[in-house]
Amino acid sequence: MSAPKIHRIEQPIAFPVNAYVVEGRDALVIVDATISVTGARAVRAKAEALGKPIVAGLVTHPHPDHYAGFSVLLAGLTVPVFALQEVIDVIARDDAAKNEIVGPMFGVEWPATRRFPDRALRDGEELEFGPDLQFKAIAFGPAESAFDGGFALQGAKAAFVGDLAYGLMHAYLADGHVATWHAAIARARAATPEDHILYIGHGGPVTPPFLEWQAQYLTVAEAAIRGADWSNPAAALESVMTRLKAFLPAGPLDFLLQLSIDPLVEKWRLRH
Repeated sequence: MSAPKIHRIEQPIAFPVNAYVVEGRDALVIVDATISVTGARAVRAKAEALGKPIVAGLVTHPHPDHYAGFSVLLAGLTVPVFALQEVIDVIARDDAAKNEIVGPMFGVEWPATRRFPDRALRDGEELEFGPDLQFKAIAFGPAESAFDGGFALQGAKAAFVGDLAYGLMHAYLADGHVATWHAAIARARAATPEDHILYIGHGGPVTPPFLEWQAQYLTVAEAAIRGADWSNPAAALESVMTRLKAFLPAGPLDFLLQLSIDPLVEKWRLRH
């Protein structure tokens, strides 16, 4: 039996975020759904072009650029959407606030209603959607979001790890879980064989050693923010951006870094 095919669909507007269509012999599973109406429709169009039924959706973590599109993507279909229980809890807690913030930013591209995951999983739980579509839920814990998860595709040397790592792009740090993000990376690095492929939320696939680069990025970012003199906010911000841009030049997600700095300054009580 041949391994499933993994199709990466990058949202075609606003900023790069991935959804994945995992194609088995007889069915499709969708991993994450992008944030926009246009992005979700692109994923649905890819699934329809493959000519096989969508049997499940999987959500890696509770940021809206990964779950918001499911209401559009699965419109008219009766398809369960799975996530770790902790991910479901954070989505339910935060979606109203995200709606107030993200809705005005995206306008008509923001799904007016969001489809939340409705099937809860625990760490290590296995899912089977046919003989060649078998997944295992992975709990990373607080990392890029309040609770990150992923899914190993059994028998395929592949795992979907959401935003545990970014593909040479500036990361969203505002949730403030840098220490536990480091711990999650270390656990994933130790548990993932070198010959596996990691399918991430932003950027192309990476191999497990790339996680070391992500950990280095977090170290540089934290040192830059904590080391700045926040009694002069404008100068401090410039110093942070200069240091981070020296480590990683400008890219498509620079705005995520900019959105992250003020919340971290407040959370870490750096402003006097």
